[in-house]
Amino acid sequence: MTEVPQVKMKNPMLVVTDMERSVEFYKRVLGLRVIVDFGANKTLSGGLVLQTADTWKQFIGRDEISYGGNDTEIYFEENNFDRFVKKLQTCGVDIEYVHPLLEHPWGQRVVRFYDPDRHIIEVGENLITVCRRFLGQGMTPEQVAQRMDVPLQFVNACIR
Repeated sequence: MTEVPQVKMKNPMLVVTDMERSVEFYKRVLGLRVIVDFGANKTLSGGLVLQTADTWKQFIGRDEISYGGNDTEIYFEENNFDRFVKKLQTCGVDIEYVHPLLEHPWGQRVVRFYDPDRHIIEVGENLITVCRRFLGQGMTPEQVAQRMDVPLQFVNACIR
């Protein structure tokens, strides 16, 4: 029997047209910072990697890159979602929203917006926070599990 190699996911990478503008955006909006700087490639805190468009074109042997396909997103979670939403309004960056703040059927509040190169960024309320919010509103653990469509074990773990 042939052994299948075990591949390990390392980092999501976004190709950017202006590295400094993108670094500043992620710093101001999400609080990320550069932790490894290779010039044309920078790793930000949290593991997000930015790569310049010129070098990416060389790597893939293509002259064209398309942006804004609305087919992927980079997902972040926030424990204090209300504070984050207020920060978006005062961070000094003009945010282009995919949609305004919304609440998914399972109760998680999210906001989606574009970065400078039209990559979709989603910031969602931490699911443990959602669970605790429902419990704080007087719902039983069973009701929370049903509302969030999660196992009761998850809800019980959130209580601890």
